[in-house]
Amino acid sequence: MSQAPLTLGIEEEYQIIDPETRELKSYIQEFLEQGQLVLHDQIKQEFLQSQVEVGSSICKNIKEVRAEVVRLRTSIHKLAASNGLRVAAASTHPFSAWLEQDISIGDRYTKLRTDMAELARRMLIFGMHVHVGIDDKELMIDVMNQARYFLPHLLALTTSSPFWVGRDTGLKSYRTVIFESLPRTGLPPSLKSWADYNEFIETLVKTQCIDEPTKIWWDVRPHPKFPTIEFRVCDICTKIDEAVCIAALVQAIVAKLIKLRRNNQSWRKYRHHLIAENKWRAMRYGVQGQLIDFGRQTEVPMKTLAHEMLEFVDDVIDDLDSRTEVEYVNTILTGGTSADRQLEVYRQTGDFKAVVDHLVAETQEGCILD
Repeated sequence: MSQAPLTLGIEEEYQIIDPETRELKSYIQEFLEQGQLVLHDQIKQEFLQSQVEVGSSICKNIKEVRAEVVRLRTSIHKLAASNGLRVAAASTHPFSAWLEQDISIGDRYTKLRTDMAELARRMLIFGMHVHVGIDDKELMIDVMNQARYFLPHLLALTTSSPFWVGRDTGLKSYRTVIFESLPRTGLPPSLKSWADYNEFIETLVKTQCIDEPTKIWWDVRPHPKFPTIEFRVCDICTKIDEAVCIAALVQAIVAKLIKLRRNNQSWRKYRHHLIAENKWRAMRYGVQGQLIDFGRQTEVPMKTLAHEMLEFVDDVIDDLDSRTEVEYVNTILTGGTSADRQLEVYRQTGDFKAVVDHLVAETQEGCILD
């Protein structure tokens, strides 16, 4: 491939779980004090004290991503266990209530609560962000514009939030509903250039809508501090294999779009509201539903579009040495996502605590806990 390696990074936000009640536990301050001795700046707090975030180092390839995810999850599991707690990777907790959560300490979180009022308090959600390194800012904007089409596909493949405060929401990604109640979220607009993006940011800052660019929370965005394009649309994957698969798929999509550009080609850009229709279908039905094939102007199974997406990236994944990881998409399509498995556990047991136990067990799979 005639391009520099597309470096990768991944951030994951985990639930801190009390193993007796299976409820969320406000414990992030203790986690930070102990965890920074091992993970240093790779462990962070989030808005609520029952959340813990980890971020990988910069990875040259998907094999390094797997090693990082295993190391980070293992460290967090051990940290939790040493405090008599557990962690789980899912984008909502099956039954803990947002009103009962403690807000983290810090000026950033105080300001967020002041600015967003009750909406901020409801942010009892957990996500996964994938970064792909791109130094060329104009190229980054072009890739972002085209990659918007694939955001519903990525969401459908990662859904892990079917429950909210002890209710089956009927959606596979209720996290998306909660997050999109905030401003400057959701699908990004189509941008003309890096200058166009900067002008947009400057206007928001000048008019006191935001104080700095990290307050832009689009589903995909140029990262405000690093030379990366950041994909934020996904629910957090419960299994390590799923998380690695999605990181590999994101990298492959970016690589293919860059390859097309360098061949003076491009992926067709579709209307914002058409993509939004597919995103709604993805959050409602996940991989079990139907999305719109815009070219044929007809509904097709999400699984069909996923297979077409695999065909789209097929000519770049061997150069990236990620064929095994990308093709794990087929396993997700066959077995369902975390949301599907959670719903099945609840159907069999009628017990939300059993769902939490299931999530804890799946989150530990592949970790080195001996």
